[in-house]
Amino acid sequence: MIYSSDRSSFMEGRSSASERCAEALDTINAKAELGAFLHVNSEGARSAAATSDERFAAGLARPLEGLIVGVKDNISVVGQPLTCASKMLDGFRPLYNATVIERLSDAGAIFVGKTNMDEFAMGSSNETSAFGPVRNSYDHERVPGGSSGGSAVAVASGMCHVALGSDTGGSIRQPAAFCGVYGLKPTYGRVSRYGLVAFASSLDQIGLFSNTIDDMQEVFRVIDGHDPLDATSVHHAAESAAELAAPRIAALPLSRLDGCAPEIVDAYAAFRERLVGLGATVDDVDLPHSELWIPTYFILATAEASSNLARFDGVRYGLRAEAEDGDITTASRSAGFGTEVQRRIMLGTFSLSKGYGEAYYTKAQQTRRLIREAYDRTFESYDAFALPTTPTTAFRLGEKSDPVSMWLSDYFTVSANIAGIPALSLPFGHDSSGLPIGMQLQGPMFSDERLMSLAKGLAASA
Repeated sequence: MIYSSDRSSFMEGRSSASERCAEALDTINAKAELGAFLHVNSEGARSAAATSDERFAAGLARPLEGLIVGVKDNISVVGQPLTCASKMLDGFRPLYNATVIERLSDAGAIFVGKTNMDEFAMGSSNETSAFGPVRNSYDHERVPGGSSGGSAVAVASGMCHVALGSDTGGSIRQPAAFCGVYGLKPTYGRVSRYGLVAFASSLDQIGLFSNTIDDMQEVFRVIDGHDPLDATSVHHAAESAAELAAPRIAALPLSRLDGCAPEIVDAYAAFRERLVGLGATVDDVDLPHSELWIPTYFILATAEASSNLARFDGVRYGLRAEAEDGDITTASRSAGFGTEVQRRIMLGTFSLSKGYGEAYYTKAQQTRRLIREAYDRTFESYDAFALPTTPTTAFRLGEKSDPVSMWLSDYFTVSANIAGIPALSLPFGHDSSGLPIGMQLQGPMFSDERLMSLAKGLAASA
């Protein structure tokens, strides 16, 4: 099993990328019951590893030479399936690479396969996949979190060095917390979304899972940067990764953790103490409008999902089902989309419909601005905002049948997507059952490097 991407042994001839790749493929096969991968790129990965070995031998190693990467199955990779874990796209293979794939490939990365996910990235437990759930590697009867659960489990189980995911309302950070790994949602616009199948375009962001901050920093440097193929991509110079001497941290008050598991509350108190031990000033800051995070997110996300998924009509894109009454669109969407996707399309269509758009969607956009402004005011005085990643540790498969209770598991994560700011979940101990606990750092826009440096300091002080 591979957990760290230390590739110095490749340069020194003590090991090889081919050996490491074979080890990763063996682990994927041995742990197939976890359901982390929907497609394993065995032949392509072995070929890429052989090329990496040749480049190491010739002294021509690229920045990420030999790095083994898992890719969430809503990111386009030429020749490999792109299903979004949905029957709607079963069998589809794209003709182009996402920009992040091009950049990683040019840097020498090896793509080991496509990871399982919640269907069209809609879910918080990785149970909505049309091809079966992903299981948490710490307890196979528990969820890994969603929607990027396959990527989180792949990294936590040593199937790859790092994995790509997408985060619309916590879909990287929540599974990172449940699986005991690092999860980064970058600033909106810093990492190109070209080649990412859209769920909610103003919220979606490609990000990373890793076992170490060093790996995360190394990969982020490669995928960061403006992309002319993405209209939402921004021009921004990378920040220095130097550690802050005395960071100022705003922290969610402990009194706002009502409803959280007691062990999450205890871990959060310890997290604050750890920050103080690093020389940080930690002050309670109760962000205004936090009670509106969840309703604002779900109105915006479902509205955009309704619009983005309208293309799958049984005529132009996706599954085409036969219909006796001639209504191909209804038949195709009923057969191709699962329950959660259908639910969100219907909610989004309602909030955009005549007579309700002003009352719901327009109000949600206005509230979004208030949430963003609350963060902006906080970051005028503080370098980061600290809070838990999730209210509980990983819950059991099938435990949350009520969609509202499932959605509430994203309470601490959705605000970062609403505001477009970077956020990082870091592992912070375990509960009494041995399940991982995650804590979260959020920062002002373009402070991604600052968050990673702060997380690295926390790991070093553990």
